[in-house]
Amino acid sequence: MGEIEDLRLFLAVAREGSFVGAARALGMTPPSVTRGIAALEDRLRVQLFVRTTRRVSLTSAGAAYAARIGPVVQDLQAATEELREQHGETAGMIRLTAPLAFGARLLPDLIAQFRVLYPAVSFSVALSDRFVDSIDDSFDLAIRISRPSREVLSIWRKICRVERAMAASPAYIAAAGLPNHPQDLATHSCIAHDSEAIAETWELTAGEKTHRVRAGSTMAGNNAALLAGLARNGQGIVLLPRFMLMDDLASGRLVQVLPGWSPPDLWLTLYYPPYDRLPARLTQFSDFVASNVELMGM
Repeated sequence: MGEIEDLRLFLAVAREGSFVGAARALGMTPPSVTRGIAALEDRLRVQLFVRTTRRVSLTSAGAAYAARIGPVVQDLQAATEELREQHGETAGMIRLTAPLAFGARLLPDLIAQFRVLYPAVSFSVALSDRFVDSIDDSFDLAIRISRPSREVLSIWRKICRVERAMAASPAYIAAAGLPNHPQDLATHSCIAHDSEAIAETWELTAGEKTHRVRAGSTMAGNNAALLAGLARNGQGIVLLPRFMLMDDLASGRLVQVLPGWSPPDLWLTLYYPPYDRLPARLTQFSDFVASNVELMGM
């Protein structure tokens, strides 16, 4: 392992706070990470980390070293990627975060197809339903499905509208009745989709009429796939992106509720840290996502 690779390994352990986490992030085995750090400490003759049974943390000398070399290693990596891009090669790591349901359903095919075109691009993917509309340098790109952004500090790109629909299982409708107006939802189990798993307000519009419904009095969750599963099992009515429901609606496992009343559309939006110039790999992947929206069923 070369000196630059040793430094990247050291920074990965510092960032992850564990040898196992660094190994996972770098595609290495934990023993090789442990040996690499031990060899680096041996060479520097300085202890960089304090090891406990639960966590690895920087010593004061390690923290000072990380602060000094972090920008240098980042600049070296950026220079290498820029050089490769200038010679026509799209390469480098894309550190990506996306919602759980979107990521599990759509990212495997997207990433696989993209890497057929650009095999020198690698990915590190973290799925989370926690919404953030600005990102730091922990990620290169965040994919989010949300209301239109008002963020002014980060770079963002709106890709497409994401239509939503209300749905419930035939068994639930048979037991609770089919609502004919949003007012009828007051007597129904409306399952809330909220980042804190608490109540939410559904705003439903038909022509000039708007009606608001409070959902979550009996059930709430912070994951769209969980909510769709609860609806299939007869636990109530959900309001989710249509792409999450289309297979169940097509098969009859779910039926649409109040199709004449529409909630505000969400947007599929890409967020980036405040780059001076987007790296070629991010530009190419963003364009690829945008050009494959129809294939994704959005």
